[in-house]
Amino acid sequence: MNILFIGDIFGRVGRDMIDQHLQDIKKKYEVDFVIANGENTTHGKGLSKEHYDELLNLGINCITMGNHTFDQHKIVDWMDDANFLVRPANLPKYAPGKGTRVFDVKGTKIQVTNILGRVFYPGIVNHPVEVMEGIVQESSADIHFVDIHADATAEKICFGYEFDGQISALVGTHTHVQTADDRLLDNGTAYLTDVGMCGPYNQAIGMDKKNVTWKMKTGLPARFEAGEGPGQLCAVVIRFENNKAKSMQRIMMTPDNNYQF
Repeated sequence: MNILFIGDIFGRVGRDMIDQHLQDIKKKYEVDFVIANGENTTHGKGLSKEHYDELLNLGINCITMGNHTFDQHKIVDWMDDANFLVRPANLPKYAPGKGTRVFDVKGTKIQVTNILGRVFYPGIVNHPVEVMEGIVQESSADIHFVDIHADATAEKICFGYEFDGQISALVGTHTHVQTADDRLLDNGTAYLTDVGMCGPYNQAIGMDKKNVTWKMKTGLPARFEAGEGPGQLCAVVIRFENNKAKSMQRIMMTPDNNYQF
């Protein structure tokens, strides 16, 4: 069983990269199931119904979210009917949508869970470890894949150690910068601190760098807009044998490497 996870899809450039390269990646790595973080898909902030449908039509099987889940306000109108969408499980229980889902893939039960980190978001979300403990206790899936959407690398790392052996894979999203620490932890959980971003390459983690730089230099308000230009695609393929993680392969496609993967 080969599972492909694609890092934060950002704006039109990110969607175009999926359109141009996903099928080739799936073929090369013999991918059985595709998960992608989609919380930046619509103009860099949130996910519209149109773009949700577009990503599914392009071949993504499950979409996870993050701190921008509700930036496209109309999502509350259709989220409960979106059977391939997973929002952070540690949001208040009254929030629409589901924080964990189980998919049947060739007879294998794959559970996908989305967790939002708490560092820099104190009091906004329920405690990620406490919520994850409850999900793990109730899980009967063959493979349990978790996307932790968080700022702090230490929080992601400690979360990985805490659930090593209790979940199949833990990958991080949100920083939009791919890390090089992919590994199998001592008790078998596949781990990567951050998968990276699928979006504009020569910009400020997706946003047009001119306005971001202006705000950084002056301290004045600036309108952030999704960047344009050449794209990048960051992802990871995790291979499972007998429902246990056996290997990981990071993917980083950029203009600098001529989009090799």
